[in-house]
Amino acid sequence: IMSRVTNVQWLGQHNDYLVDVGPHHKLHPHTHKDFLAMQRAAHQDGVDLQLVSSYRNFDRQAAIFNRKWRGEVNILDKNSQPLCHETLTDNDKLHAILLWSALPGGSRHHWGTDFDVYDKAAVAKWDGDFNLVESEYSENGPCYSLALWLEKNMADFGFTRPFNVYSGGVAREPWHLSHIDSAAEFEEARNLKALETAINESDIAGKSTILSVLPTLYERYVLNNGVKPTN
Repeated sequence: IMSRVTNVQWLGQHNDYLVDVGPHHKLHPHTHKDFLAMQRAAHQDGVDLQLVSSYRNFDRQAAIFNRKWRGEVNILDKNSQPLCHETLTDNDKLHAILLWSALPGGSRHHWGTDFDVYDKAAVAKWDGDFNLVESEYSENGPCYSLALWLEKNMADFGFTRPFNVYSGGVAREPWHLSHIDSAAEFEEARNLKALETAINESDIAGKSTILSVLPTLYERYVLNNGVKPTN
């Protein structure tokens, strides 16, 4: 059993409790056990449930963020369409990135309790490019059967979809699963002060823009509380 979650653990700076689950994938030990049970059950139902992305540390998340900030990788709108990088203000760019990619330190992937899944066999048979977008998990998409299977069965194995509904924070991600029990301790450990320190000390692009609005970003995207409706 893990002792209380520390700042360096939830920020993805130091996570020595993780277990290897195949090439390039690590998970929290409690998450791993239930993931394997869920994967076996899916396979029995003809669904090839496999990991696309699991644990990512702070530096890996910063590299993803920096590439998007610099325009080396497309930034997508909420309909998964590419935005024109040159026309975005720094503030617009920041919000567009955070719709799909978490702030370094603010990603649930830092914990080993959260991961992205796909139906590997169905994608292999499909003739499109696989980009991990919502249409691929909708009707006529290669991962539609997987999405339906998860809807029906994931709770039996202790999993939920933290980004199942878009409310102005993180985009809807039907592929992102979280192990409820393991993630709860990390959710509780999160705090704005530690995140601010981590970002201050990092080599993240757009740092001054981020820090100027960090309390808002923390509520809206890290905690995924979205945008409060204004009356």
